[in-house]
Amino acid sequence: MVNETLDRRRVVARLLRDRHDLLVVTGLGSPSYDVHAAGDHDGNYYLWGAMGAASLVGLGLAQAQPERAVMVITGDGEQLMGLGGLATIAIAAPKNLLVVVLDNGHFGETGMQQSHTGLGLDLAAIAAAAGFAEARRVTDAAGVEAVAHAARQAASGPRLYVVQVKAENLPRSLPPRDAVFGKNRLRAHLGLGVS
Repeated sequence: MVNETLDRRRVVARLLRDRHDLLVVTGLGSPSYDVHAAGDHDGNYYLWGAMGAASLVGLGLAQAQPERAVMVITGDGEQLMGLGGLATIAIAAPKNLLVVVLDNGHFGETGMQQSHTGLGLDLAAIAAAAGFAEARRVTDAAGVEAVAHAARQAASGPRLYVVQVKAENLPRSLPPRDAVFGKNRLRAHLGLGVS
């Protein structure tokens, strides 16, 4: 069951505090609001209406930018929709991809119904079974610090951390919603042409 002790906005702010050249892909809804609340950045790629796709978009970005660290910040509901993507990521084995699942045990975008993780499903165990280099649950501030540190370290393959956070609806901090703008902004940040 979810340990409701960590504040999601504080967790995300800590993960991004020393980001340097970290690229960030967000899951739809609350994770996008949390990342934006921590400070908008040209290296952020916010997803809108792409339920279940955040980790796979992160995989594509990690493969296209192998010298850059890529962090996906998503929610338990969004990652549950993309369970098959965890197998694809494990097989692709990018060394520069880190997935953070903010797990509140609820489907926050559809009315706070209890999610599968709230009923005991362990996303870290699923990622470990799929073949992630590291997969574990984070339930305290020391664990969040370890994840922030891991984001700056070399790895032998993809990593997934399930951070247990409070189930709450926080005020929305809305990032830009124009998909073309988001794509072009990230491409420009990477020194690529825009269209």
